[in-house]
Amino acid sequence: MDHFHYKEDELYAEEVALKDVAEKYGTPSFVYSKATLERHAKAYINSFKSMNGLVCFSVKALSNISILKILKNAGCGFDIVSGGELHRALLAGADPKKIIFSGVGKSKTEMISGIENDILSFNVESEQELNQLGMVAAEMKKIAPVAIRFNPNVDAGVHEFTKTGRESDKFGVSVKTAKDLVNKCIESNSLNLVGLTCHIGSQIMELNGFEEAAYQALELLGELDKRNIDLDFIDMGGGLGVNYVGEETVQPMELIQCYEKIFSERSERLILEPGRSISANAGIMLTKVEYEKNSFLIADAAMNDLLRPALYQAHHDVWPVTKNNNAASSTVSLVGPICETGDFLAKNIDIKGSKGDLLAIKTVGAYGFVMSSNYNSRPRAPEIIVDKDKAYLIRKREEYSSLTALEEGLDDQI
Repeated sequence: MDHFHYKEDELYAEEVALKDVAEKYGTPSFVYSKATLERHAKAYINSFKSMNGLVCFSVKALSNISILKILKNAGCGFDIVSGGELHRALLAGADPKKIIFSGVGKSKTEMISGIENDILSFNVESEQELNQLGMVAAEMKKIAPVAIRFNPNVDAGVHEFTKTGRESDKFGVSVKTAKDLVNKCIESNSLNLVGLTCHIGSQIMELNGFEEAAYQALELLGELDKRNIDLDFIDMGGGLGVNYVGEETVQPMELIQCYEKIFSERSERLILEPGRSISANAGIMLTKVEYEKNSFLIADAAMNDLLRPALYQAHHDVWPVTKNNNAASSTVSLVGPICETGDFLAKNIDIKGSKGDLLAIKTVGAYGFVMSSNYNSRPRAPEIIVDKDKAYLIRKREEYSSLTALEEGLDDQI
């Protein structure tokens, strides 16, 4: 569910007409619904009946600090994968003890920052990473909290680029290696083993893969019990899918009930890392049709603004901001001005649209703005949040000067 709806043929975000947003802030622009973000976060948080659940929103999905503040106030912690995301989470006022640091390539600098800020855990994904974390912590005369990410070798059945739980993927370690890393943690004076974690992929539409991974986690936990090794938490990652093209989706309550049943005899805390399922449907992108050409509508938004269609061949519904009930719909492809044949936002869609019309591209609140770029030297779009009947600018539109600010003056050296 989201809070984008028509009222007398005009598309609204909550109680704000999107044509008014476009007039004030221009196009392309990203618009988010605060009510939708809060509703989706609470759908997770309120579903926990046991296991002292913690929801750590995946910052890589949508990292604007105003959005992070909203989710922090709703009760979320944060899953981060870079020093930059840690910086953003802390700026948003996050509790460091609700921050987990994932990712396969943490640098020494990032490790130092995480330790200095006393985060909940580093989710470690290789032996070399664990060794480096131990050395960094020892140099700082600190003890680093560690969760071992094991790879359950589960094929989540999603897009090839978003599968993360197979032996052939770069993420996590085998169960055998996980046991070896547990031993290293136990033997170390600078590492504290606090958890076990896994994450099998993204945009997953069925429970089967989650269940399989959970049962493997349960088996591994049982082996640790035999050695009297106690953990603080089990982190089952994220990955729950959303409705892009009318798919049946698993609800957060169903997923959490599944985990609470499997782990019913466990005392550890359960951590989840949802991203897409909280923020995707909370965002739309406004764009204007610049030209019509044959079977194309050429928009002012492009693949640098929304990369998912070009990168993943992903579908996003496109809605007219103002319905024209007298116009005839036609089958067109919505494309942008970038000099790439792959620059498209939607292919072969039936829509009523013509030069000057405003369109809303749906479900862009996850992996939308965060994947945007300055390709073709295009300034990135602004971000706006709607709260009931008010719209607030939460990121300014970039200007041409911002494209060259880090270069100006340096050309004098040559």
